[in-house]
Amino acid sequence: MNRLLRCVLGVGVVAVLGAASSARAQDEAFPSRPIRLLVGFAPGGGTDVVARVIAPRLSEILGQSVVVENKPGASGIVAGGMVAKAPPDGYTLMMGVVSVNTILPHLFNNIPYDTATDFAPVTLTASVPHFIAVHPSVPVHSVAELIAYAKAHPGQLSFPSAGSGTTPHIAGEMFKSMAGVQLLHVPYKSTGQSMPDLLAGRLQVGFDTYPTTAPYVKTGKLRALAVTGARRLAEFPDLPTVAESGLPDYRFATWYGVFAPRGTPAAIVNRLHDGIAKAMAAPDVREQLLKMGVDGTETRTPEEFASLVRADAERFGKLVKAAGVRVD
Repeated sequence: MNRLLRCVLGVGVVAVLGAASSARAQDEAFPSRPIRLLVGFAPGGGTDVVARVIAPRLSEILGQSVVVENKPGASGIVAGGMVAKAPPDGYTLMMGVVSVNTILPHLFNNIPYDTATDFAPVTLTASVPHFIAVHPSVPVHSVAELIAYAKAHPGQLSFPSAGSGTTPHIAGEMFKSMAGVQLLHVPYKSTGQSMPDLLAGRLQVGFDTYPTTAPYVKTGKLRALAVTGARRLAEFPDLPTVAESGLPDYRFATWYGVFAPRGTPAAIVNRLHDGIAKAMAAPDVREQLLKMGVDGTETRTPEEFASLVRADAERFGKLVKAAGVRVD
């Protein structure tokens, strides 16, 4: 090997080693500036609430501000696109939700990213059941009575969602399919926008999450008929599950979790996971979430969370197909 070739190879090796050393140094220094946590819905919905409970404590743990930014649009697709195309450096994250990350691919044909490959799952943050609730003007007090009333008044009851393909939409469509009733779906851009119309009685039935519905149930502005999870809630011990109310195969819950862009270094993903796990374990954070009916006691490793996302994508794909739901 001549001297020139040895020099060229030597320079190349040094450059590669230098780049690797620089990358390691950047990973180890993470985070060195504020982190953006994008929420694909307007303020007031469950995704936004969970993000804003966790962010302050996560900021303290990481030593940098974690800024929640609402980027509503297209049932969460707008925020998803921004995160999927962001630099994979850990500074742009998404508070994902089961609808955006597992359901929408089965409803939309032209999502501008691949939900299965364009994100790096960081961790599960919370899981919440939904309520089936009605405006007090609707003369029903149980799921059985709702089904009977809907069959006697086909097409006269409507329910809102935070957008086509969001969890309130799918929860409602599953109910329609399993109960054999006709309900009109009215999509909004967020729960914060849809809830006023439900409270005013312009819409009659709600399938939204516990955190957004429970306050209105407590004040009597909505009447809860059942909880959609696998078990009753400690705060509402007399409220049956939907399965107990005559639809044994009905069970629905919304999970939230943090995602980074694909290609984010494992060291940064693990740093974020560890920080979020510590934030979720903080007594004040756990207390706030429990008050909202949110189960925030179980985080998962990035690998475990990725497995959950894959499993739910398959499960909801089958449910969506069975219900015959399509958006485009």
